[in-house]
Amino acid sequence: MKNKNTAVKRKSDRHMDWGRILFTLFVMTCLFSVMAFRTFAAPTVWDKATEIMKDVYNQVLAISTIAAIVTASIALLLMNFSKSGRTVDESRAWLKRIIITWAILNGLGFIMAYITPFFSGGKWG
Repeated sequence: MKNKNTAVKRKSDRHMDWGRILFTLFVMTCLFSVMAFRTFAAPTVWDKATEIMKDVYNQVLAISTIAAIVTASIALLLMNFSKSGRTVDESRAWLKRIIITWAILNGLGFIMAYITPFFSGGKWG
């Protein structure tokens, strides 16, 4: 019984899997050809990262503007139609927080758009 298993094992060791070898060569050829192409969409990784960050920031700014308008309108409605002084004070505090947060988010965009180019390349102007 032992001799049969060793004979089968030796026979399978001699067998070459041509399908696997050809597939591996095909994949390697494709990978080398893909690596040889230059990416024309973005000259560098940093340009693409900057584009993605600007896109994400614009989307966050749009969503935060809509959220600020909705929550500020709710705070104003509560402030105008509430009979409780505590609710009016809390609504006024929330309105201040909303305005400050929205101004900070827009200020970040101003800094990135107008002030950052002054420091590009490690030089002033």
